[in-house]
Amino acid sequence: MSAKEIKALERRLYEEYNKGKAAVLAVIDELYATDTIQHSSTGEDICSIKNYKQHVSEFSNAFPDLHFTIDDMVAEGDKVAVRLTATGTNKGAFKGIPPTNKKVTVSMIQIDRIAEGKFIEGWSRYDTFGLMKQLGLIPTPGKGR
Repeated sequence: MSAKEIKALERRLYEEYNKGKAAVLAVIDELYATDTIQHSSTGEDICSIKNYKQHVSEFSNAFPDLHFTIDDMVAEGDKVAVRLTATGTNKGAFKGIPPTNKKVTVSMIQIDRIAEGKFIEGWSRYDTFGLMKQLGLIPTPGKGR
């Protein structure tokens, strides 16, 4: 695939995410290889399309209004790197934590490897500390004194 085609595939994925849980789950089989592996910010690898769908479902339940803005994108060879801003409201349980009903904005970097027109491997990194702070799970230094 050309860099232009790889970027279009990445844009399509985030367009579907921005339509909501049902939309993104509906296209995962089309866009991802069955043996996809996704390396997450938490250090856990998500192996297989089935497990990835479960991950997307859980994240979408926690942040039902999740919205991604693509800030930058670079493609070379079989990889694409994307700098994103994600926003959403924590309306459901997240990693075992009850909903906070707080709106968050998080910076992300996603690198994906494409093979035969499908996402085969990905590396996600997001500002975990900033997310936890915005959810009120980590106190802001200097506040509450």
